[in-house]
Amino acid sequence: MSFKRIGVIGSGQLGRMLALAGTPLDVEFVFYDEARVSPSCNLGKCIFPSEQGSFEQFADSVDVITYESENTNLELVRKLNQIKPVYPGEASLSKSQHRLTEKNTFRDLGLNTANFLRVASKEDLLDAAKQLGLPIVLKTTTMGYDGKGQAVVKTEDDINGAWELLGAHELIAESFVNFSRELSVIAVRDIKGNTKVYPISENDHEAGILRISRVPAKALSPEKQKQAQDYITTMLNHLEHVGVLTLELFDCDNGLVVNEMAPRVHNSGHWSMEGSHCGQFENHVRAISGMPLGDTSPKQESAAMINIIGKTGDRDSVLSTPNAHLHLYGKEERLNRKLGHINLLGNSHAEVELAIKKLGAFIKECG
Repeated sequence: MSFKRIGVIGSGQLGRMLALAGTPLDVEFVFYDEARVSPSCNLGKCIFPSEQGSFEQFADSVDVITYESENTNLELVRKLNQIKPVYPGEASLSKSQHRLTEKNTFRDLGLNTANFLRVASKEDLLDAAKQLGLPIVLKTTTMGYDGKGQAVVKTEDDINGAWELLGAHELIAESFVNFSRELSVIAVRDIKGNTKVYPISENDHEAGILRISRVPAKALSPEKQKQAQDYITTMLNHLEHVGVLTLELFDCDNGLVVNEMAPRVHNSGHWSMEGSHCGQFENHVRAISGMPLGDTSPKQESAAMINIIGKTGDRDSVLSTPNAHLHLYGKEERLNRKLGHINLLGNSHAEVELAIKKLGAFIKECG
């Protein structure tokens, strides 16, 4: 095994689950984050960036570095990469954290996207509304997640309000995509360029936050499955990506449309912790550490993931549900905060749907 200690920029639930997956492989973790109490703080050494000498201490104490979020400081990653390898690399991070750069990359590589225009002024917004046709989705080019930093402009009457809300930032206007559902495809690439792809998931959102992922996506044509696999393989190789990569997709009548990418383990892949032979967190650890990639195929016919949002809910109802697996992140309750998730496995789609119905309070009442 090439590496013994992994540094993680951030110490949230993704870092926590990376550590839980990597510890049985005899990998240690060091977290670089200002949070004194965090989901990861009990799973490895924590180094606080504000303390003197912390940068050098972090770099010297690890063999390889990764990060939890596409909003990670790019300059920090560049500086660390001069000392220790950082995976995924700078190209994956820089292109994913700026929506215009990301969309141009998709288009240049032949991936279908919504039509889009850069918006730097209210006049640009008025022009985009004319060129793209209403409705359009207006988004900040940076720092948006879970539905934040965006507004839907349905009519001309919405333009002033959208500009007042977002106009202080660089923006991108995207034509509205008519889609039947949202999908995601997750894959992993190792240092040698070997790749593996997970089953495609179907995702339900509420207020921009993922609530349920179901695997495999029901009634997805072989053509669209191949399209998704081709898209993510193209991105992995173009970026020379090492680790897990996610593409969020719209399912449309004439094919798949790429919405955005995440250069990391992803919420819609949490089902894989119990649902696949090698989950996304373990495979990310394997990929960046030079280990062979694990089997991404599912263990059973069907799986699902329910996000626990805002309130922890009735734990016993989960623990008494067959083939349900509870993951709590050690976070205090707060509106719209991701506190944990529930993974469900079954021998059929119907079996998993019954379990989702039984645990419906986590979807309807928590928020």
